[in-house]
Amino acid sequence: MPHRTALPKICIALGLSDIDTLLAHARHEAESGETFLEFRLDYLPRPEHGARAIREFLSQYPQCTLLATCRRRQNHGHFNGSIEEQVKILESAVDAGARAVDIEIESAENIQHKLDGLRGRAWLILSYHNYGGTPSLDAVLRRMLRIPADAYKLVSTARKPSDNYRVLSLAKAHPRSPLVLLAMGETGFPTRVLSTAMGGLYTYAAPWSAEGTAAGQVSAKMLRNLYRVEKFSKSAKIYGVIADPVRHSISPAVHNRAFQSRRIDSVYLPFLVHPPQLKDFFLLADKMPVSGFSVTIPHKQKILRYLDIVDPLARRIGAVNTVYRKAGKWRGLNTDVQGVLGPLGKKIRLAKASVLVVGNGGAARGAAFALAEAGSKVAIAGRNPDRVRALAKACNAEPLLKEQLDSRYFDALVHATPLGMFPHTEECFFADRIPGEIVFDMVYNPLETLLLRRAGAEKKVIINGLQMFLEQAALQFETWTGVSAPRAAMEKAALEALGQGH
Repeated sequence: MPHRTALPKICIALGLSDIDTLLAHARHEAESGETFLEFRLDYLPRPEHGARAIREFLSQYPQCTLLATCRRRQNHGHFNGSIEEQVKILESAVDAGARAVDIEIESAENIQHKLDGLRGRAWLILSYHNYGGTPSLDAVLRRMLRIPADAYKLVSTARKPSDNYRVLSLAKAHPRSPLVLLAMGETGFPTRVLSTAMGGLYTYAAPWSAEGTAAGQVSAKMLRNLYRVEKFSKSAKIYGVIADPVRHSISPAVHNRAFQSRRIDSVYLPFLVHPPQLKDFFLLADKMPVSGFSVTIPHKQKILRYLDIVDPLARRIGAVNTVYRKAGKWRGLNTDVQGVLGPLGKKIRLAKASVLVVGNGGAARGAAFALAEAGSKVAIAGRNPDRVRALAKACNAEPLLKEQLDSRYFDALVHATPLGMFPHTEECFFADRIPGEIVFDMVYNPLETLLLRRAGAEKKVIINGLQMFLEQAALQFETWTGVSAPRAAMEKAALEALGQGH
């Protein structure tokens, strides 16, 4: 049967409120090379007119595969009609040329006798959506498998990192059942990248210039070019960054470009991990399995309790930014150290130099210990005097209150707080005078922070956070792969991700 030919790996979900706009977006996707589009007919004021849109579109782009969906309001769709009317709309969509239809399990169970007619002429995709969380999906799938269909789509909402594994593991547990598996929400984003490699039929993407139809959807261009969903294999190694927030991290852009540049079968993902979810993330990491990951705000210090082996310097610092798995054990180190010493060491002789570190979190700890080990005279200031004193004592540095900085001046200043980071770009630790000759800001988004703008205006030597980011990222890449980092490619990817590429 013609409709049994494999479906493409990426489906563009088009949920638009009038036919002309729907067709305009569909044409743009087709012209961009996309061949698999979902028409959400329930978004139209008159869903029964959707067949006309399907017919018109396929007359221009017969190479495309269309999936028609008309989800009822009771199941988080927009269609107010009866189940019988829903099926009629899907039948007319198939008559118009749709090669696949999606009907939710709640409708299918009430009108099973009508589905054989649909299934004989197109892919029948039976779907289940849970907008509240991720229940026991084995029980849900057993319920769905009672109704014959060409594919079964299970979509949950990820509330914690391990929900990603619970969704994706269904493909391995049911290898003979054609499944579409996704978790919605930012926490569930990894499923959108990994599902096809792990046995899912296809994944969903948002159109280029309109919102997607589900939380967590990104464009097909991002799935293809950044995450290379059609390139990495089932045995690809999985890496990532754990953070909260994680959405604005440039690490996926940089490390995926590095893997691509060195032709390494690996993928690097953003993992949203809220502070109470570190232990749960390790459930995911152990089972996926994840081979290594970057650690950033707010997890650099708390991660230590979950690691089997910690590098001695990272242990003294009390912060880890790089984790890798070796011989079944989780190991941690701190590449932020070289991220500070490398760029700063090119501008100044660190031994005996006076350096002010601003901050008292994981990044500040890394900088303070690194500089103390290099022989610098370190002073520490920050917004929390108690934590400043504790850090200063730990690395034999001088603790300073903010008001004491008015009468001091340093060879170099290392800013290690989130102040000035996107989206709060007009924040700065220093209200007026900047007490350092060299000003190094660890914040890299934006590339030129308010602190660096002011330092530049005062003709100081400035080092932006991207230099540190690239140095520590290169060491992470080499730790994970044993291959030299493609630094030029990584820098180009970082600049593009920050909107600075040409």
